[in-house]
Amino acid sequence: MPRCPWAKNELGIAYHDAEWGSPVHDDRTLFEFLILEGAQAGLSWDTILKKRDRYREVYAGFDPRAVAAFGARDRARLLRDAGIVRNRLKVESSVSNAEAFLAVQAEHGSFDAYLWAFVDGSPIINRRRRMADVPAETELSKTISRDLKRRDFRFVGPTIIYAFMQAVGIVNDHLVTCPRHAELA
Repeated sequence: MPRCPWAKNELGIAYHDAEWGSPVHDDRTLFEFLILEGAQAGLSWDTILKKRDRYREVYAGFDPRAVAAFGARDRARLLRDAGIVRNRLKVESSVSNAEAFLAVQAEHGSFDAYLWAFVDGSPIINRRRRMADVPAETELSKTISRDLKRRDFRFVGPTIIYAFMQAVGIVNDHLVTCPRHAELA
């Protein structure tokens, strides 16, 4: 059976086959995907996958405490780094999102507990047959987006959040013709 058609190159295939849609419960990994999905806005995911290792280096392994402590010099350094997306709003939001992430952890014990409560701890298993059937956003992504914005997160619109939900396995949007759909169902 063929894999999902968006996985076309070596990085995309490796990401698809090992990560995309697998339920994530590690806060650091959830933070990583939240930052990377925000950075991806307006760009291709392939662009982000190519820059992912550099992001891990310059974002302190996606330690939200370290990122929340980034000052003006750190943000300026990030804006000069050609290995990441050098967009001022995205860089600034990554730092403020780290602060908001820590606040959610303090309130809920973990970001994982907060996020997975939206689906009662169980992934939504969709049964899509064609990429055209996969929506850009859903009512749930709108709900989570609104709540994150209320908590001062940025770059968390419903489309970004739906992509985040797919990446971290809150929804299984592998096509039913893809072997990963059954593996994760």
